[in-house]
Amino acid sequence: MAANNEFVGGKVMTTLYQHGTLALLVPGLFTGTQTVGELLKHGDTGIGTLEGLDGELIIMDGIVYQVNAMGQVRVVNADETVPFANVHKAHPQPKIAVEDASSDALKQIALKELKTENLFAAIRVDGEFSQMHTRAVLPQTKPYPTLAATAEGQHEFNATNIKGTIIGYFSPVIYAGAVAAGFHLHFLSEDHVMGGHILDFDLAKGNLQIETFDNFNLHLPVHDPDFLETKINAKQAMRDIAKAEN
Repeated sequence: MAANNEFVGGKVMTTLYQHGTLALLVPGLFTGTQTVGELLKHGDTGIGTLEGLDGELIIMDGIVYQVNAMGQVRVVNADETVPFANVHKAHPQPKIAVEDASSDALKQIALKELKTENLFAAIRVDGEFSQMHTRAVLPQTKPYPTLAATAEGQHEFNATNIKGTIIGYFSPVIYAGAVAAGFHLHFLSEDHVMGGHILDFDLAKGNLQIETFDNFNLHLPVHDPDFLETKINAKQAMRDIAKAEN
């Protein structure tokens, strides 16, 4: 499977690239196993986290931004590493105008536009938000704790009347574990002073764009001995992922 978009029968075949799985984060496999520079070879838009579960990443126009646990935003260097991230090469999509929508309402609008819950899709919203509620996790050091333990120490941020961009994905439930089933969304404000993993928001007005994918390219850290040797409890992984994502 090609990592990048390719032409098949005259049609652009779009690919969602993912390094690592959410399930590997559950037991605390937070070591960075791919550089940001390598990640960007596979896409210019996406989300993720840095080694040690250090903050939340928002990738736009080929630039990787980190929102750390103090709420500070910076541009990430190419030699820094990620244990988990998603990227794709974004193509312009029809803009769907949305006004006065809660986070739940916007998700329902997106699902209605998708017309299926069995495809991977990129979600982007540019707009003005009457309220935005995000979080970021404190950086962890070895020996790493479990994912559930880190969620208990997350820092939350709130803003009102803020402009910015939501970047994220919808993933089918049948791939839960490899991904966060449903919506996984991050936010970055227009002035780059606030962002993180989204917990809740209210959109005053904005434009929604949705891009679906023909291919899902999962890249695993095959040279990481901790990943190769760790046994993951599937049921526990599902519970901990759900707790960490909400």
